[in-house]
Amino acid sequence: MSEFGVFTLFSFGLAAVILFLGVKSVPQGNEWTVERFGKFTRSLRPGLNLIVPVVDRIGNKLNMMEQVLDVPTQEIITKDNAMVSVDGVVFYQILDSAMAAYEVNNLQYAILNLTMTNIRTVMGSMDLDELLSKRDDINARLLTVVDEATTPWGVKVTRIEIKDISPPTDLVESMARQMKAERDKRAAILEAEGQRQAEVLKADGEKQATILQAEGEKEAAFREAEARERLAEAEANATRMVSEAIAQGDVQAVNYFVAQKYVEALQTIGTAPNQKLIFMPVEASGVIGAIGGVAELAKTAMDKNKA
Repeated sequence: MSEFGVFTLFSFGLAAVILFLGVKSVPQGNEWTVERFGKFTRSLRPGLNLIVPVVDRIGNKLNMMEQVLDVPTQEIITKDNAMVSVDGVVFYQILDSAMAAYEVNNLQYAILNLTMTNIRTVMGSMDLDELLSKRDDINARLLTVVDEATTPWGVKVTRIEIKDISPPTDLVESMARQMKAERDKRAAILEAEGQRQAEVLKADGEKQATILQAEGEKEAAFREAEARERLAEAEANATRMVSEAIAQGDVQAVNYFVAQKYVEALQTIGTAPNQKLIFMPVEASGVIGAIGGVAELAKTAMDKNKA
């Protein structure tokens, strides 16, 4: 092979090597930084890119997709001096590859330590009850602080979540006893309230029954008084009629009164509970005569009415 052939072959080989070194294929979701003599010049986007071989080189290969970083468990002392174990997770995404590559050394380590420090700061300023009941507030406060601190690094912290808050065992048992006592208290209050309501309803029912009974007795008394009034009116009319008859010289009217009182006396004696057997002379003819006088008196009254 001649020298020209060797040179041509060498030239083609060198061109192939230079072409291979100058062509870069960046995967989707990644960006590569390009350094020229150690200085950052530009970033390579996903796809086929060309650089100047020997002069340019790839500095850092960065993942531009959202990434997850686990926050290890750490001990935290709360505002009320309770020791709790806390862990979490951080979601972040690189927005500027150059800043993420050259503004901070070891980006993940920096984000992790920043998050752990702020977890201690935020949760250490709260009581234990607040830690257990306001987890969303804790996440929001941590996200605001950490995202603001990582902005100069070209990073966007999208979410911070506290995964687990573990108080000591003795504290958990104490909280369980406290919860049980609170529930027993609420149950006792509800039971007492139910009993009080039942007593109120019972008293109201008795009140209504008493009112109805009183109204019934009032109505009965009114009707009884009305009956007595009518009876008295009837007796007055009878007495007036008899008095008029006596005034006119009718002896049968006197016999009517005598017979009426005679019969009433016999009825009273006969219905007395302490009287079982009575021996007394009774003039049957006198009673019959009085009854006959009553009949005569009634007949006379009817004749006057017809007249």
